[in-house]
Amino acid sequence: MSNNVNLGPNATLIGAKGSRARLTTPALVLDLEAFEHNLAAMAAFARATGIGLRPHVKTHKSVEIARRQIAAGARGVSAATLGEAETMVAGDIPGVLITSPVVPAAKIERLIALNQRARGLMVVVDHPDNLAALEAAARQAGTRLRVVIDVDVGTKRTGVDSIQSALALAKIIMASDALTLSGVQGYAGHLQHVIDYAERRRLSHEALRPLAVLRDQLRHWGVMDPIVSGAGTGTFDIDTEGGALNELQVGSYVFMDVQYDEVEPARGGWRFRPSLFVAASVISANHPDHVTIDAGLKCFATDGPLPRVMRGAPPGTRYAFMGDEHGRLVFANAAEGLPLGAMVECFVPHCDPSVNLHDLYHCVRGDQLVEIWPIDARGRH
Repeated sequence: MSNNVNLGPNATLIGAKGSRARLTTPALVLDLEAFEHNLAAMAAFARATGIGLRPHVKTHKSVEIARRQIAAGARGVSAATLGEAETMVAGDIPGVLITSPVVPAAKIERLIALNQRARGLMVVVDHPDNLAALEAAARQAGTRLRVVIDVDVGTKRTGVDSIQSALALAKIIMASDALTLSGVQGYAGHLQHVIDYAERRRLSHEALRPLAVLRDQLRHWGVMDPIVSGAGTGTFDIDTEGGALNELQVGSYVFMDVQYDEVEPARGGWRFRPSLFVAASVISANHPDHVTIDAGLKCFATDGPLPRVMRGAPPGTRYAFMGDEHGRLVFANAAEGLPLGAMVECFVPHCDPSVNLHDLYHCVRGDQLVEIWPIDARGRH
């Protein structure tokens, strides 16, 4: 960790007994015991099923967490943006796959520069014009660029629209002296939060069939061991069944969130535990049925369910947004309440965009703050 990183007002509490309850709030809190359990659980699943892991750093945006994922057996990481990829490479993280097309000319220049210092960098492509621009830039730089064909498997966000379009790109790549075809990607993001497990399983198997067809054709054309990358936390155990994928781009498993907790898991329940919370303090307590805390729209993602009150409040307490900086805790029993200064912790509603609202992870073990990690790639595009 750089000595120049500002670790914020809670740095003096590191190592102090009971420091979890003394944090200056709002603060993003990472429970290391649950987090480490989640790392180990996904790594064990990958080993048992013989599938590779290339976890997505868009979830955590942290070099430290990426290092721990690599140490647990991941073959690399996935990055949603060029800026995330640059941050990971600067942190000496190998095997970065950029999972969104890199299109504007200025970004392609940055990509080629990054490729010259990265280990195992790959980027997806889904359009012949973008492919031509990447090829020209790589040739001018005198380097080879590894590319992965992005296939739309139903999300309709990025990706080629058919097997035929994917194969047309593959032929161009294979004929190029500046590009190397590394495989295909298909991410069914629209299926990750389908509530019913059986329905999620059926839809995911159907969505990934084109990837198996493409894999077989690439092998027939002589592409050795093409990567077939995709899946997410909602389908990680489903997408290893059909044999289409050979690596998982899981991300949210390290933290979990309310959104995933509302999704029906396979029989036996989720393998992963809630590990990411926002600590907040009561700043106003003038009403019998509720209090106001210092964590609002600027602390939690708003594209999903509400934050869930997990620690420090009476049972049945509900969260409600009350503005940019404020939230309301509504009590099931007005007689219980909370005093001024009381601290609570709320489980994040959607982990990825919630993380992007904070600068630091306050890492705790039990009741003690033990480390603070920067969210290195926050705001990097």
